[in-house]
Amino acid sequence: MTNAVLNGWLIFGYLACGVLSLVAIVSTQPGSKMRRGVLGFLIALWVIHTGSIILRWLESHQLGIGHAPLSNLYESLVFFAWALALALIAAWFRFKADILLVVGIPFVFIIMASTSLLNHEIEPLIPALQSNWLIAHVISCFLGYAGFAVSFVAAILLVLATSSESFGQYLPGSRLLDDICYRSILVGYPMLTIGIITGAAWADYAWGSYWSWDPKETWSLITWMVYSAFLHARLARGWSGTRTAYFSIAGFGAVLFTYFGVNYLPGLHSYF
Repeated sequence: MTNAVLNGWLIFGYLACGVLSLVAIVSTQPGSKMRRGVLGFLIALWVIHTGSIILRWLESHQLGIGHAPLSNLYESLVFFAWALALALIAAWFRFKADILLVVGIPFVFIIMASTSLLNHEIEPLIPALQSNWLIAHVISCFLGYAGFAVSFVAAILLVLATSSESFGQYLPGSRLLDDICYRSILVGYPMLTIGIITGAAWADYAWGSYWSWDPKETWSLITWMVYSAFLHARLARGWSGTRTAYFSIAGFGAVLFTYFGVNYLPGLHSYF
């Protein structure tokens, strides 16, 4: 079985897992076998997803190319979905909030489904990408993005919990959602910081300059500054609840523009 075929099965798997998670939270009580089954299903999918990434790496070596599967939009989306699934699993074990899976798994499905629209052929790396900095930079950035995605989900739920009573029966308390939002950023922020530092080192290796104010670099810095403002407001000003939730939502908007939007701007960085 090829990596592309396996990823196709993963798309259907994440769709089924998402539907099952919704049915479970609507029809069963916390701690039920069905809800634990959703978590087990997600873990199984993540293990298969890990195997799929390893398989693509092996296929790359078989073609004589031999690079980590992190170099283009298709491969980065597959890895982003993998990192988000991992973040959701870790968040569930830390907070035991089933609603995170209900809202988060559809994001994993959408990310994976979008890969079916892209070219999945394995191609040689351009010279600028032929560096071990590629692995360190991309992995740290996407682990950071995954943490921010979980924070974003918690922030959206927190805003809904405080603005609409109709969702209350399905949502955990506002304090727990606020804690998830904050602690997910505590994980994502240092990973993004490492990503920016390794990206600067990689830029110096590839282009002879640590920083050139390329759109991707600029928006990475903007994203870092938004989350820095979140932490400052939280730790120095004592803000919490919806006030910091809006920082998280804005930060993830910056993440998405850094990842997708800047590809439409002229610059050295592009996943297209």
